Amino acid sequence: MKLKDILVNCNLQEIIGNKDLDIANVSFDSRKVEDGTLFFAVKGTQSDGHDYIDMAVEKGASAIVCEKLPKQLKEGVTYIRVDNSAYVLGVGASNFFGNPSQSLKLTGVTGTNGKTTIATLLYRLFTEAGYSCGLLSTIENIVDREVIPSTHTTPDPIELNALLKKMVEHGCEYAFMEVSSHSIDQNRIAGLHFAGGIFTNLTHDHLDYHKTMANYRNAKKKFFDDLPANAFALTNLDDKNGAIMLQNARAKKLSYALKHDADFKGVVMESHFDGMLMKVNDTEMFTRLVGGFNASNILAIYGAALSLGFDKDELLVEISKLKGANGRFDMVHSECGIVGIVDYAHTPDALENVLKTINEVNSQLPTPNSQLITVVGCGGNRDATKRPEMAAIAVKLSDQVVLTSDNPRDEDPDEIIRQMKEGISSEDMRKVLSITDRREAIRTAVKLANKGDIILLAGKGHEDYQIIKGVKRHFDDKEELTQALKEK
Repeated sequence: MKLKDILVNCNLQEIIGNKDLDIANVSFDSRKVEDGTLFFAVKGTQSDGHDYIDMAVEKGASAIVCEKLPKQLKEGVTYIRVDNSAYVLGVGASNFFGNPSQSLKLTGVTGTNGKTTIATLLYRLFTEAGYSCGLLSTIENIVDREVIPSTHTTPDPIELNALLKKMVEHGCEYAFMEVSSHSIDQNRIAGLHFAGGIFTNLTHDHLDYHKTMANYRNAKKKFFDDLPANAFALTNLDDKNGAIMLQNARAKKLSYALKHDADFKGVVMESHFDGMLMKVNDTEMFTRLVGGFNASNILAIYGAALSLGFDKDELLVEISKLKGANGRFDMVHSECGIVGIVDYAHTPDALENVLKTINEVNSQLPTPNSQLITVVGCGGNRDATKRPEMAAIAVKLSDQVVLTSDNPRDEDPDEIIRQMKEGISSEDMRKVLSITDRREAIRTAVKLANKGDIILLAGKGHEDYQIIKGVKRHFDDKEELTQALKEK
């Protein structure tokens, strides 16, 4: 592809050299540069791509996009100066792969919690209805029905557009993707054309990156500000930030809520551990998902599907068949009569929601289960301010709590647990155990449980690994809990 075609709509400041060059490859990683590559020098959180321009040139880069020109320009190399290399990378990658998002009905889901569930269930809904679809999520990326491992909530612009192009080549009509606040702030989705966007909620998370809740909120809001006029913008009015997302949106404004008047209004009529009966607007429907937070997710799915042209009567039937995403309120049944639940809840709000749901459903059973045991930890090298808050929530809403490791990464897991304990009063410490080894923590919870009790493993959900001292090791909460219950 010609360099000038890759740079369409890229807001260039200066070009030095030949813009009619043939480009064979695009990259922002100097290690992946080869002959004929267009290299984007992007300032990242850990390193600055401008420091690797010379290396990229040595490896065969024929053109360089940068915000600051190097002191020495190599003859035969074209240099393009721009205001924001990350933005140009997004738009340029989209151009390089033929703007695949324009050939798809692409829906983005953003918010602190619920992104994976909503994107995954929309994919399953449309797939089961006979459409060819794509999915980009924290758990997995799927092209039609081919599963591709996922490494980030939202991939980098090159990987992202390559996946979208593959979807187009496989005949996909719809695509559903999680849109993280990092990806918005870092312009990873620049250049993409969205048919619609969904806002779930905004709660305490990622302040290690965004620093303030206002910055975090504004990153989410930018996604809706940038949606085209022919798209839909669907927001959760039960969240105090829901209406803010639509303030400057040009897209068609739609809303959903359980507690407020909205375009898609829901009421939970009955709730059990195997599902709930809901009323959506004036229609009753059953879903296999459980809890108020999932009732909200169902409303988002319902509103988005209708906005994308799904038949209303068919939609209600298909939603009733949907099962939850892996690691999201994932039930583990046992012969010993203990109820096991694995959930990805790794933020204060998500943990509170899942615990309240368990207690609410339990209280409505003919013979309520006797105690709730929660196993929970917090990730290392992440926002530390939520650690005491999560511990306090776990203790408040559980009968017993086992504090343990999540993914400590490069931090001392015992120090993470100590910080969690700062949120627990001396009186409440009587119902708290601290077991650093997560496998032992799970086994201890099972030993403490009796028939009819509930065990919640919170924080890791679908993840099948732990990162300890920088080493990634296989570890699956559902596997560990299933095995421990078998041995009970």
